[in-house]
Amino acid sequence: MSGDHADASISRRVRRLETLLEEKGIVPGGAVDEVLDAFLAGASPVNGARVVARAWTDESYRARLLADGTAAVQELGYMDGSYQRLRVVENTDALHNVVVCTLCSCYPLALLGPSPGWYKSEAYRSRVVREPRSVLAEFGLHLPPSTDITVWDSSAETRYLVLPRRPEGTESLTEDELAALVTRNALIGTAAV
Repeated sequence: MSGDHADASISRRVRRLETLLEEKGIVPGGAVDEVLDAFLAGASPVNGARVVARAWTDESYRARLLADGTAAVQELGYMDGSYQRLRVVENTDALHNVVVCTLCSCYPLALLGPSPGWYKSEAYRSRVVREPRSVLAEFGLHLPPSTDITVWDSSAETRYLVLPRRPEGTESLTEDELAALVTRNALIGTAAV
């Protein structure tokens, strides 16, 4: 859906609102861009990878993360002041989770960085709900038929993050080495680690 006429209309409305705020003296010129730039400078999938690596190495943190994702990631300095709730869902041998936002592209930006184009596409948003196994296979993720797939639909109030399964044979890796294994797609659920 990125790049279509709806995006252009929204962009014009956002720019008009920004202009009105500046003209009325509510915000100084360029202030909105500065705030967005500062926010995006800290938004990265590296943040989500660090959260996962901590959960893989610290059982008590993992339990807190699954019980209250927002509070747990705030312990690591992410999502401070966020009005959104973060729910973390864990992949297991029997269950694989994948995230979508069927209405738009709600996404935990601070933990995953800017969303990929495919996440915003109408094709992904509609198909992953109806045929998740086929969509995951298109990403190269072939799950056994016995693995259940749960699709989580993000909203303006609740964002989701997938806690991927820790790869076998990584017991001797440090938290930093583990974080380096985690990709944005694994945090969305369209890839394994």
